[in-house]
Amino acid sequence: MAEIEQRLLMLIADEPAQCRLITALAAREGWRTLVVADAESAIATLGTRQGMQLSAIILDQWVPGDSACELIAELRGRRPALPILMLTTSASPLLAVEAMRAGATDYLIKPIAPDRMMQALRSAVARETANQEVGRDELQPLTEKLTIAADFEAMIGAAPTFRTALAIGAKAARGNSPVLVTGESGTGKEMLIRAIHAASQRSRLPLRIINVGATTPNSLESLLFGHEKGAFPGAFERQIGAIQHCDGATLALDEIDRMPLPVQQRLAEALALGNCRPMGARHSFRVDVRFLLASNHPLPEMVAHDEFLPELYQAISQVSISLPNLRERAGDIPALARHFLARIGEQPGLRPLGITDGALALLGAYDWPGNVRQLQAALFRAAVFCTGDALTADDFPQLTAMNGMGAAAAVSGGTQHESAGVMLYTAEGHLRTLEDIEADVIRLAIGHYRGRMTEVARRLGIGRSTLYRKLTDLGIDSAA
Repeated sequence: MAEIEQRLLMLIADEPAQCRLITALAAREGWRTLVVADAESAIATLGTRQGMQLSAIILDQWVPGDSACELIAELRGRRPALPILMLTTSASPLLAVEAMRAGATDYLIKPIAPDRMMQALRSAVARETANQEVGRDELQPLTEKLTIAADFEAMIGAAPTFRTALAIGAKAARGNSPVLVTGESGTGKEMLIRAIHAASQRSRLPLRIINVGATTPNSLESLLFGHEKGAFPGAFERQIGAIQHCDGATLALDEIDRMPLPVQQRLAEALALGNCRPMGARHSFRVDVRFLLASNHPLPEMVAHDEFLPELYQAISQVSISLPNLRERAGDIPALARHFLARIGEQPGLRPLGITDGALALLGAYDWPGNVRQLQAALFRAAVFCTGDALTADDFPQLTAMNGMGAAAAVSGGTQHESAGVMLYTAEGHLRTLEDIEADVIRLAIGHYRGRMTEVARRLGIGRSTLYRKLTDLGIDSAA
């Protein structure tokens, strides 16, 4: 613990409220914070005794303005190994690219969620400690800079469990019942929720998404249900809650597993009665809200441990969808990689890139604890610094370090053992069966052409009836 307490963060910012917030958040992770108000003071501090003790820097773009990237480059030149995080209100992909090329380690958008800030600091710790395994946060995405598509066609993958999840979601979109989407962080729960909303009868109305985990317990009840003036100390005016505001529309609650039990109780009552009563109000309001909910953890286990109310779970799990992690659908990685690279290439400051078989072998050798989101982050980072026309294994040094010799072996055999993302050899070096290879080719084609079966059949040079017969024979689920 003593070692953790010695970590020192330099915050370059001049907004007192923001400085207090970041200082408090950093303290939770065992950091001390040194605040400097301008670029000149920051550069001067690097040469002091305190400056030599720094473990990370957070730079508010507002301080140097248009010269933020120049300051990042200056700081990086003086202290090459020091993680630098840029804090900004801009979601511009071009700014993200310029900041990364200047030397920024991460790129945080204000207002920043507490979890996201602490995640970035943990990443800095992982970089600082040489003998510590590099965690998933080193490849923390700049993916929030990419727009999230809101349709089932944009969800790439041919793995049976994934296609089944999409089929359930597409069917659920036509109803009005609550939908619960579960899966590890980064598996695409928000994307599926957006697709369900876009295909629903309420698609013409906005979808509001609230991250329960990023909201303090004290403010969550007021945020959801609203409050009357004087309902509690500090309630100086009446506030309409999200549930009442979304009457007739759709409300999505992310990380529902982190909702405090008292708020769970109120939500369960609102779902059972179909009404909403603001804090401090005497009367309830009748509401018609479609709830879409996401959880990172299996709720039945939480119910068994008295961490989640059984009545709320029963109310929200009428339709339950489980998204598989990327480890369970590794065959989808080539199609996902090409899809993400196409989107990344459309961003300002970037260009379309291909990807070699060796790079795909390296991506396939990693277990992706951060799932699809982490894969997209790794591709984004690699694309920023790539100087060729296609990504190679050399463009993913983080993965090589994390995978060790196993990744090196996969890459060295990538040219011989892989073609277009389909593995020809088993781990023992034997040829796979023709049936298994054919199944992988068909899955790859379905993912690459986004489930458009007519196009899949045409590209494979077979008729649609032949394609569907092969799907049945090979046990491939084509549900879209």
